[in-house]
Amino acid sequence: MDTPITPTAPPRPTGLSRLAQDLLPALYQHRLIATSQLHRLFTPHARRPVYLRQQLKELRRIGLVDATARRTSRMGNPELLWYITARGAEAVAYDPTIPRRGYRISPQTAASQLQEHTLTVVDTGVAFAGWARRLGDECSPLDWEPEIAHRIRNGESRGVDDAFMIPDAVLRYTHAAEDGRRRMLSFFIEVDRATMQTTRLAAKLSAYARYQSYVPAAGGRGRRSTREAWRDHYPAFPRLLIVLTGASDRVLANRIQDLRALAAADPRVGQLSAGVTTLQLLQDKGPFAPVMTPLSGDAAPTDVFLAPTGGSRA
Repeated sequence: MDTPITPTAPPRPTGLSRLAQDLLPALYQHRLIATSQLHRLFTPHARRPVYLRQQLKELRRIGLVDATARRTSRMGNPELLWYITARGAEAVAYDPTIPRRGYRISPQTAASQLQEHTLTVVDTGVAFAGWARRLGDECSPLDWEPEIAHRIRNGESRGVDDAFMIPDAVLRYTHAAEDGRRRMLSFFIEVDRATMQTTRLAAKLSAYARYQSYVPAAGGRGRRSTREAWRDHYPAFPRLLIVLTGASDRVLANRIQDLRALAAADPRVGQLSAGVTTLQLLQDKGPFAPVMTPLSGDAAPTDVFLAPTGGSRA
């Protein structure tokens, strides 16, 4: 449950730079972000993140953020990963424009094996934000939210996996097309670092299919609504994007083929607008290049609209 704003919440700290004020809600929302990711999000035009590091150091000095070393680093020295402290979270929660997040990361969690999965989700959002900047679209550092629970079952739950569908992130993106039209898109993001059995990932696809058709009880003597639950949150059912990383191109290509085979065995999954790509393709070519392999139907690569050749991009 999200933490409510209380009258005793401290006011937002004063005297912070604009960059520091922007960093706090991003760290609050995304839990754990590497210095290099913050650089690409907030200071992409600076050759080196000198000013960014100064602001992070100041936020750490006054107790609003903290950092831990990355467990596995591709750089010479371990990269710092930043997260908001309890005091920083209280300061952000005072702002009514920031969605409440009940989850609070601890120093132990920040240093745990969850690092790489969390950072990969952020990498996916950073890729969308970077391409939005290049294309003149809109996707800000706060336009994706991690792990939003969507109920897919009425009554007493037997467990979280049974009662809820929880994507790794929900991402919103506004695309300015060549014809001048603006399209507001939403995506469910599912990240796989080649650590999950393909059959387990396919089972998660079934949860998305269940949510697409889930109609909650209307209350009172077991009466049911006639309206799907997702319509209360989205103007259209979000497209599902599965992003693979963490293995060789050959291994990831095999996983894509395995996922398509498993999806074909579940007729409900065929009703989803769903595709799979690699993080490298998304970063290098962008979401509007043919980087997505549809999970159902023709395997020809397409973009994140996941429309068949000649099909609608609504």
